[in-house]
Amino acid sequence: MRQHASGPAGGQRLRTPRAAAVAGIVFAVLLGTAIVLVRMALPGGDFGDAQLDSGQRAQVTTALTLVPFAGIAFLWFMGALREHTGEAEDRFLATVFLGSGLIFVATLFGSAAAAGTVLGEDTSSEFGRHYAYTLLMTYAMRMAAVFVFATSAIGHRLGVLPRPLALLGYLVGLVLLLVGTAAPWSELVFPAWALVLGIYILRAARRAA
Repeated sequence: MRQHASGPAGGQRLRTPRAAAVAGIVFAVLLGTAIVLVRMALPGGDFGDAQLDSGQRAQVTTALTLVPFAGIAFLWFMGALREHTGEAEDRFLATVFLGSGLIFVATLFGSAAAAGTVLGEDTSSEFGRHYAYTLLMTYAMRMAAVFVFATSAIGHRLGVLPRPLALLGYLVGLVLLLVGTAAPWSELVFPAWALVLGIYILRAARRAA
């Protein structure tokens, strides 16, 4: 990891990745909680034909409320990762990293907005429910897989991530890319990976201090 300059400017640069790593941990907790709430309310996964009672609606509504804050925290988390890798990052991988991360946030917000719309209707359309579910569990998680692959590749190539953590990232990316909706709860591996990575960056920032 690159050396930071001393003085006020160096201290500010040092505090930025530390604070953003905390945002990564917050993102993991928020997204993980949202996924758990949705899965508990809809054990079968796809809620296209499900009839939600008041308790289940409350769980899904709470999950949708957490999504915007999770997305904001994820953007800060992306900043932490870029700061941690330094200025020697590969341009190709950096483009994939940024593109997949931004598309993930966009699809996450889009699925939450679609789910909130159909949830507010007395008779939710089957198309709207399938659309919200597919956008989140298929497209958003596929973009999350690309993001994990790019992050692990950058970290491994530059030597800023330990080899076990990079290998863990490749495994998580494969699960998100290939398993998808076939295995319920498998999407939790993404916030779990973000939690582990955020903790590692936070500890690395403390050692650098």
